[in-house]
Amino acid sequence: MAEISATSFPSSSSSSALALRSSPTASLRCQNVACPKTTSSFQELSVRRSQLVGNALATGNFPATRACKNQAIRAVLSSDGQAADPKGAGLRGKLKKVVLAYSGGLDTSVIVPWLKENYGCEVVCFTADVGQGIKELDGLEQKAKASGASQLVVKDLTEEFVKDYIFPCLRAGAIYERKYLLGTSMARPVIAKAMVDVAAEVGADAVAHGCTGKGNDQVRFELTFFSLNPELKVVAPWREWEIQGREDAIEYAKKHNVPVPVTKKSIYSRDRNLWHLSHEGDILEDPANEPKKDMYMMSVDPEDAPDQPEYIEIGIESGLPVSFNGKALSPATLLSELNAIGGKHGIGRIDMVENRLVGMKSRGVYETPGGTILFAAVQELESLTLDRESIQVKDSLALKYAEMVYAGRWFDPLKESMDAFMEKLTEKTTGSVTLKLYKGSVSVTGRKSPNSLYRQDISSFEGSEIYNQADAAGFIRLYGLPMRVRAMLEKGI
Repeated sequence: MAEISATSFPSSSSSSALALRSSPTASLRCQNVACPKTTSSFQELSVRRSQLVGNALATGNFPATRACKNQAIRAVLSSDGQAADPKGAGLRGKLKKVVLAYSGGLDTSVIVPWLKENYGCEVVCFTADVGQGIKELDGLEQKAKASGASQLVVKDLTEEFVKDYIFPCLRAGAIYERKYLLGTSMARPVIAKAMVDVAAEVGADAVAHGCTGKGNDQVRFELTFFSLNPELKVVAPWREWEIQGREDAIEYAKKHNVPVPVTKKSIYSRDRNLWHLSHEGDILEDPANEPKKDMYMMSVDPEDAPDQPEYIEIGIESGLPVSFNGKALSPATLLSELNAIGGKHGIGRIDMVENRLVGMKSRGVYETPGGTILFAAVQELESLTLDRESIQVKDSLALKYAEMVYAGRWFDPLKESMDAFMEKLTEKTTGSVTLKLYKGSVSVTGRKSPNSLYRQDISSFEGSEIYNQADAAGFIRLYGLPMRVRAMLEKGI
């Protein structure tokens, strides 16, 4: 169940707001967010998150009610809310109300006044909790109020994100360009879908995001918008405005009396959610440079990991993980537990040069400790439950599946059809896998399934009533017949 909170604000002369991942040069990211390393810290984070989004928050005369994932988000603006003049048009046209993907950083702090100035609209800020860390959610009410937003809506999407987006990709075996486990790619459609829902409930006629014109995220957001509500107008300020970087954004903020966030600027562009943490920019822009040791935040250096290996067991039902060391856990809790233990052993670090959808190459470093463990477990269990042809077809489709997710085509009919195929194919993939974690590596040490196609009585070198070794001679003659005929032709036989 998704939980939401909504807050409306009194009038203010200041303005600001925007997105979840913007330009490497202009945004303040999750630079100081610590990864939960223990179960107790995860529980503490969950409590703090529930305090923020569990019960509806209200300021002034604004009532808000808790709603289920697919239920209406009830939100009524206070009488002194900052509604835009319905007759006033901005410099670029007129919109009534815009739902803006909002994080509270510098770039997001200037988009609200820019929208109001250029489109004469009311701005509703929207923030999705996809497990990026409680520090990124702290103080958002005050920041949104200072930006001039009329309303803030916060939604806890962590369980939905893992269950409905991460797990289908895990079941499909989707890996982009041999390495990337699609952390950012999977998060964008769940956020964009929530924005469409919020737009419907608050009566917005447009949505906006803070993605740059060079990145993949603009495509992922907008394809979701198009798929779920093609009537919504989409505003992408980074493709329209004259702001070119951090200094321009600071000047714009001062001009419009928007408090400039004082958070220390990270030298890296980062994106974090419950699945992964990505790093781009600075020295990483040269593929020849080795990442600095202090850059990593979710995992220790494998050299500094414990000297003793740790064994864990992952339980799987119908291709999806359901338990850790025999304990049944919710999808988000399971992933959080594995992030902590994987990070402790330095697991899940990937350094790659990838091909962006827009055509250029980019270099990124990713930390995906829990996800790396889960991929190893699920794929290993399939070695028991799937036959050769099924594995081959599944692997071939996984490449296309990953490509579509990377490109933002989550709600494409082809991708949804492949989901149905993957679900059917893995319905017998149930069992458990034992893994050894040691200094950055994940090794499978055991696997078992009630639906295993492995038969010791057949595979053993001992005699078997089912498999007669003498049968192999006829099989080899038939299987090699095309090669034999070709050789006969070349030799004139």
